[in-house]
Amino acid sequence: MDIVTVATLALMLLAAHWVADYPLQGEFLATAKFKGPLRAYHLVAHAGIHGGAVALVTGNVWLGLIEWALHTAIDEAKVKGKTSFATDQALHLICKAAYIAFLAA
Repeated sequence: MDIVTVATLALMLLAAHWVADYPLQGEFLATAKFKGPLRAYHLVAHAGIHGGAVALVTGNVWLGLIEWALHTAIDEAKVKGKTSFATDQALHLICKAAYIAFLAA
């Protein structure tokens, strides 16, 4: 992969992450994944949006499924107070870097 392709992929993955984490999450989902009888469902649904975004950007369903699982685990750690917001976001961005490295190899 050339540098322009890598940069484009990085930009698209970051943009997809921020769209999925902010406007597509919304107040309802942000709150519902922390508490309530369907807390786990809402957490998995939010992570599924991220998985779908990764699959769409990369064209790789396996990376989308990996993102879904990793995003669920990372956000669950944040919900349980095991990580901070900054750590949560850093872990998500490290995942994106790993996907780019995998695709560039």
